Amino acid sequence: MKLWNKYKQTSFVIKMAIGFSFGILAGIVFGQQAEVVRPLGTLLIHLLSLIAIPVIFLTVVLAVDKMNVTQLGRMGGKLILYYMTTTALAVFIGLGLALWINPGENLSLPDTNVDKPDTPGFSEILLKIVPKNIFEAFSSGDLMAILFIAVIIGIAISNMKFSSDKKMQEYGNQLDTVFAALNEMFYKILSGVLLYAPIGVFAISASTFGSQGWSTFQSLLKFTAVFYIGVAVLWAVVYSAFLKFSGTRVGHFFKQTKEAYVTAFFTSSSIASLPIAIDSAKKAGISETTANFTLPLGAVFNSDGGALRMGASLVFAANVTNLNLAPADFLLIVLIGTLLSIGTAGVPAAGLVTLSAVLSMFGLPLEIVALIAGVDVLIGMAGTASNVIGDIIGSAVVDKSERKRAA
Repeated sequence: MKLWNKYKQTSFVIKMAIGFSFGILAGIVFGQQAEVVRPLGTLLIHLLSLIAIPVIFLTVVLAVDKMNVTQLGRMGGKLILYYMTTTALAVFIGLGLALWINPGENLSLPDTNVDKPDTPGFSEILLKIVPKNIFEAFSSGDLMAILFIAVIIGIAISNMKFSSDKKMQEYGNQLDTVFAALNEMFYKILSGVLLYAPIGVFAISASTFGSQGWSTFQSLLKFTAVFYIGVAVLWAVVYSAFLKFSGTRVGHFFKQTKEAYVTAFFTSSSIASLPIAIDSAKKAGISETTANFTLPLGAVFNSDGGALRMGASLVFAANVTNLNLAPADFLLIVLIGTLLSIGTAGVPAAGLVTLSAVLSMFGLPLEIVALIAGVDVLIGMAGTASNVIGDIIGSAVVDKSERKRAA
């Protein structure tokens, strides 16, 4: 019992690192015999698939229903535009670097055959977003349709909650409570899945390394390098450009906010870093009102690190399976990556959950999720730091804009 409690209390980051490391060791020592543990990895894939859609749906509904258009007003509109822009650019950076460096090109998964799905036309995509049947959208796992349903339900609940009709307000709050309760329930299930995740990662890495050897490790290091280079480009080019555009001194700003992104890097949690982020924003000269309004919103909606990872991961997965993606596929990746990264920023292990859903959408094997989960330790740290500094920069941009308007 003491050992189990210690395991539960151990950081998820550490457990994943240990599971992946021991998997590598087992694969090298036992070689092909390590295939015997593969079913344990397959079980993790099934569990991730089971939880992905409800977590995404409920998170997006609850994120949207907290937005009162009247209340958010001008500041909310600027923030959303900023989030959409930086997130889309992050996906582009991840895609571009991955296409250039080609991580995963020397790695293959055993017994994996992928048939490239037909690329639909624009009208077909548009019609597919709006499903004819809600239940069919969920049963088929149609991610675009599910996101559309989540958004319109969230907007409807928000309008009810902020209605002038008292009865309508009551119904809106009741619906919000129901969705929040369901969300908490699936979080509980997800926490159980995450307790098992290190074992599943051990099994996948052991069986894969047993048959692939060091080529797997090299490919994953290459993938991690792509991500970190992408983070450097995101900070040096995109974030710095927004700061300069708003008239903020770049070097001074990063120095004043270092406590926030350093804490985020080592905790890998945007939510846990939020109080420090708000304090750092005030030190950087952002008004208290703007910081208190924008940063909690950013913790829910903004995930540039996850978006960058999404773009790189899809190219990595395509290289592993020798799948050639068409230009239309890349545009779809940017669209879906942007929507999912914005909608699931506060979800634990959001990268693994959303990647499972998107890989399924493109007909790619979910075994790749477990492989990438092995380096999730390194990716999660830099990704979370990017999320937090991105939120603070968004707050600075909006604050400067509001002050110029008031002047």
